[in-house]
Amino acid sequence: MANDDQQAVEHLQKVYSRMKEEIGRVIVGQEEVVEQTLMAIFCRGHALLVGVPGLAKTLLVSTLSKALDLSFKRVQFTPDLMPSDITGTDVLEVDPDTGHRSFRFVHGPLFANLVLADEINRTPPKTQAALLEAMQEHHVTVGEHTLNLPDPFFVLATQNPIEQEGTYPLPEAQLDRFLFNITVDYPTSEDEREIIRRVTSPSQTEVSAFLNAQEIVKLQEIVKRVPVGDHVIDFAADLARATRPKGAEAPDFVKEMVGWGAGPRAGISLISAAKAHAILRGRFHATTADVIAVAKPVLRHRVITTFTAEAAGITSDDVIGRLVHMLAPKSEIVV
Repeated sequence: MANDDQQAVEHLQKVYSRMKEEIGRVIVGQEEVVEQTLMAIFCRGHALLVGVPGLAKTLLVSTLSKALDLSFKRVQFTPDLMPSDITGTDVLEVDPDTGHRSFRFVHGPLFANLVLADEINRTPPKTQAALLEAMQEHHVTVGEHTLNLPDPFFVLATQNPIEQEGTYPLPEAQLDRFLFNITVDYPTSEDEREIIRRVTSPSQTEVSAFLNAQEIVKLQEIVKRVPVGDHVIDFAADLARATRPKGAEAPDFVKEMVGWGAGPRAGISLISAAKAHAILRGRFHATTADVIAVAKPVLRHRVITTFTAEAAGITSDDVIGRLVHMLAPKSEIVV
């Protein structure tokens, strides 16, 4: 890496330490969730946050937008939400003096750097398709016009894993567009007490901005330039290929427990996320250990288990963990 890139990585590590402290003044615990969300942003990717209500997912995203000094919009996805509600629409305006009529485009909430799609699985496929175009192409199509979205642009979506009545499950093609599937778990006993203490006190904490949109775009380019050895790419490719039950590389337990495995985008995501994982720790190259660290959030939504696995209580995380233990170099610490 060039000297300028190394200085930027060193600066990011210092900023990241301060940012974690600042975010920790608002969000209690959830350090792994914060780190994975930031990794997705630095990889120019999107993230799906899965957790039961009340775990501060919305507060986390809005706090991150302030710490990164990004424009932020929240969309509550509902069964009656239409594509124009998120992309925007043309409105007819009449000049009160001349009577002249003209159309003016009113931008929807997608025209922000950071968009929170709250309960994304509650909206019908037509609206999900409009969001999918924005996530993949970074633009929206309205009528005959194609409009570019701000740069950088990220979608952080939330999903409730327990209440499925009245929902529209995300198709695999859309799930594959998310770099990470981040599990937001219950707080520890100590953290929960601190949450209660803070929320019921009169004081409110404001978060300072540490990075801006231009700096984030620059860091995204630096992440791409992080060097990766061939053996690390081989490990990522082997891990992704081993999840495919019909592939020759798949072990017997995958053929029995997995109905559908990860596609080529998974290997790309593993390496991209491993690079971000490395630079957040001040390192200038990605290793096999970085790939191992991001394997579950990258793969858990891309590995679809069978009914047999579900009946036995085996999750995609269990399958991924077993594959990592099987394929990882013995010298690496498996997490």
